[in-house]
Amino acid sequence: MNKYTRRGALLGCGAVLGGLAVRQTMSSNPSLDGTRLIQPSARKGVMDDASGLSETPIFKHVVMKQDPGDALVSAIRSELSEARAEGRPVNVGAARHSMGGQAIPRDGHAVTFENGLVDVDQERSVMRCHAGARWSDAISTADPLGLGPKVMQSNNDFGVAATFCVNAHGWPVKEGPMGSTVRAFDMVLPDGDLITCSPSKNTDLFEMTMGGYGLTGIITQMEVDLLPNQRLLPSFEPMPAERFGTRFIEALSDPEVTMAYGRLSVDRADFMSEALMITYRAAEDQSDLPAAAGSGAASRIASRIYRAQLGNERMKRVRWWFEKDLATWIGGGPVTRNSLINEPVVTLDDRNPYRTDILHEYFVSPDRFPEFLDICRQVIPSSYQEFLNVTLRYVGSDPRSWLSYAPTPRIAAVMSFSQEMTVRAEADMRRMTEALIEGVIGLDGTYYLPYRPHARQDQLTRGYPRAAEFATAKRALDPDLLLRNNLWDQYLETL
Repeated sequence: MNKYTRRGALLGCGAVLGGLAVRQTMSSNPSLDGTRLIQPSARKGVMDDASGLSETPIFKHVVMKQDPGDALVSAIRSELSEARAEGRPVNVGAARHSMGGQAIPRDGHAVTFENGLVDVDQERSVMRCHAGARWSDAISTADPLGLGPKVMQSNNDFGVAATFCVNAHGWPVKEGPMGSTVRAFDMVLPDGDLITCSPSKNTDLFEMTMGGYGLTGIITQMEVDLLPNQRLLPSFEPMPAERFGTRFIEALSDPEVTMAYGRLSVDRADFMSEALMITYRAAEDQSDLPAAAGSGAASRIASRIYRAQLGNERMKRVRWWFEKDLATWIGGGPVTRNSLINEPVVTLDDRNPYRTDILHEYFVSPDRFPEFLDICRQVIPSSYQEFLNVTLRYVGSDPRSWLSYAPTPRIAAVMSFSQEMTVRAEADMRRMTEALIEGVIGLDGTYYLPYRPHARQDQLTRGYPRAAEFATAKRALDPDLLLRNNLWDQYLETL
């Protein structure tokens, strides 16, 4: 491990703590504290997602590995035809890291894309990739050429097209969600037609599909923007949490800042009272960039500290000291851009059969961030949930997506909870989530759709005012409602 990789690894100790949660497998065990465990069945013919709480019956699971050409299109059309004839739904996924059945078709055809094809056009700084390619494939292909993803999720094991369909965001600042970096894609419509969509061609379908959760068509391949990889130097700035929104925007006015994020303290005694802002600028030395590497052993150490917080307020304070003081002192050296984002989500998996990691994500205007903190302080500590982490990111405005969570620039608060896999804990999580969403909507903010389906129907339509328009257009495009998932079944179908 060279000096750049080693220092980057220590930075990754902090960065990975905001990574997306992973599914944990449930075993046969007695109930906890007299409450019934939520236990996934061992039966065949069911599918779950990262929550471990979304077990859904399916008709069949099909894995498609064909290259994005005639063979793949033919296979997709065959599944659509069979499903239509039998009145069954279809949905396509890659990693299925959603948490509320957003990538699972109830009693239908679940299709998984497994193909890591990525072709890089260096002159255009763009990659053409199979819809099922993972970000790890994109980085491993582009990194030797001195390029990397312009915007991607914070972990590398998600599908590229899946990221577009949830319109996820990432660390790069002054950028919108990942959908803003997509130049074009090919998609099979519910009726079997193959079309190309771009911001200037089939524009409505492009904008519906960006953050449309696979309800408009099945993407086969995409063209996505790349950027030059760089060696970056981090800067760290602790501050009172109330100052973070204003200070974050001030820092991002510096054109040299290209990546940034923040953290908040989470121990109950000083709940969300302190913030840490981390910004990255290009180093003067850009020669001989090392190959992209994840944070490796350092992240495993960070994972142990992270998990030790569970039920332990003292360890939450130790973790905050580690991240705010020790890690910044030891890990303040250069790191490449690609290494920062080249981290698998499994790093944080503790494989506890009694618990599951659940994410929340909220989007508020920077000037209303102090009010957001007040809402969190009122709601979260009074819940039964174990709160482990919150990562703060900047999201540029997204005027395109019909289901946009950032119509204006927002601060995204990505929260990680450890939840008991019990009926009691699930009911408590629902109550807490409804309260947080209600508070955030009152700030003209919104919540993210790929997580647990605990929002009320009215909260979805208030947070996403074009939801009814989306549902109407989807019915016109797909009158047989062939492409469905739990987001449609639970929320959009009634609009």
